[in-house]
Amino acid sequence: MKNVYLPGCLLGIVVAGLLLAAAPPAAVLRKVRQYRQGHEQALLAEYLHLLAIPSVAADSAGLRQTATTIAEMMRQRGITNVQLLAAPTPGVPPTVYGEVRVPGATRTLVFYAHYDGQPVNAAQWAPGLSPFKPVLASGSLASGGHLLPLPAPTAPLSPDWRIYARGSSDDKAGVMTILTGYQALAQSGIKPTVNLKFFFEGEEERGSPHLAEVLRKYRTALQADLWIICDGPVHQSGRKEVVFGVRGDVNLGLTVYGPKRPLHSGHYGNWAPNPALELAQLLASMKDSTGRVRVAGFYDDVVPLTAAEQAAVRRVPAVEPALQQELGFARPEGQGQSLVELLNQPSLNINGLRSANVGAQAANVIPTTAEAMLDLRLVLGNDYQRQLAKVERHIERQGFFVTHAEPTDVERAQHARLVRLEPGAGYNAQRTPLDLPLARQVVQAVQTTTAEPVVVLPTLGGSLPLYVFKQELGTPTLTVPVANYDNNQHAENENIRLGNLWDGLETMAALMTLK
Repeated sequence: MKNVYLPGCLLGIVVAGLLLAAAPPAAVLRKVRQYRQGHEQALLAEYLHLLAIPSVAADSAGLRQTATTIAEMMRQRGITNVQLLAAPTPGVPPTVYGEVRVPGATRTLVFYAHYDGQPVNAAQWAPGLSPFKPVLASGSLASGGHLLPLPAPTAPLSPDWRIYARGSSDDKAGVMTILTGYQALAQSGIKPTVNLKFFFEGEEERGSPHLAEVLRKYRTALQADLWIICDGPVHQSGRKEVVFGVRGDVNLGLTVYGPKRPLHSGHYGNWAPNPALELAQLLASMKDSTGRVRVAGFYDDVVPLTAAEQAAVRRVPAVEPALQQELGFARPEGQGQSLVELLNQPSLNINGLRSANVGAQAANVIPTTAEAMLDLRLVLGNDYQRQLAKVERHIERQGFFVTHAEPTDVERAQHARLVRLEPGAGYNAQRTPLDLPLARQVVQAVQTTTAEPVVVLPTLGGSLPLYVFKQELGTPTLTVPVANYDNNQHAENENIRLGNLWDGLETMAALMTLK
């Protein structure tokens, strides 16, 4: 594979065995920052190239190209034993793996990120933006920023500039900050204090359905003391954070059925059942006006936070009033509980609704079907299959006949209210104890890179398949996010603030040299 896209400064990086002795944290930060400041343009060019490669589940060729590109980036940095790990199941995007073995090191950290991104609808992106044609902007386009031309090779880059592209924050930013963190150490002659392993997955946005089998197949190579997960946003206050757990996740598709063909609403209204109305009534039955889920037993098996975790929650900066103003709503859900308190509870969210047409395409019809996609977030103690079963029982109690396939004519004739359920792949929550000794060292390492106190969270609002690492390898995990909180993760106009990219580089370098 040709590497003409790689800036010349990335070539010939020294390997770990030639690095100098470990430096104190202040010296590490100073040298890493100096390296980054002297190479921002080259790092930006490399990252724009990576973002231009399509990497969504529907594009297997793009995923493969992304994986091979990342593998070559690793080799250019002197990372050894770089390989594409194949899952036992054919057709699965490869996992990119590599190592840096440090003479004298007694501990091993695995750095994880994923290179796949959420599906895209290019028509929803702002004018001038295209998901896989990364561009620069002077700031958030939602807050008055404007698009910029690529700067001249010697021009300075503002930390407030943003890159707009799918995957720019979720989660190619994780890949880039991990690799450039090591690159800055290597080029600065600083020796990591731990053995390093790198693991970049290509199926996270699909629920990581083959992760467990990959971990089992390569169990020996993946042994470590801790996995560092680089995914998600920093705290809304802008402060760096270390997160000890994540919520589980599972999706549930619902289709409610009406007449077999669309009907004129004047000729058949008041007589033919309307599936859109039936679906709306069903969804409304699932939550009360405060956002509390009304599905029986939904909260019953939650493992409460420990006293230490509750204390950590109380120390999290309050951001709710400013967020409400920024996001434009008057009353949050939760009956006065803070955002972080609510993130430590299971949730039921409506991701989307569809039935016939609206706006200029609206017609006076009774539609044939109405569809919704639910997103169930789980906390420690929940099991995703049990949560799905609870929702299914709730739907049955609302008078619906539940099927998991297209209803037959016989079923249509026998049941007045029909719903088809299509559960997705799911996984459970995971939480690492706050008193884990190595975890305390991770928090201390992150703290060396910032003057503001690091936010410690028991649980991230988002979901990652971290329970699989504990289940298959017995290894704890910690999540260290880098992206700006307003990055439009999973939505149109996804972006990463350059300052967050640079801060993330420093954070990853600090973790690789933790004491």
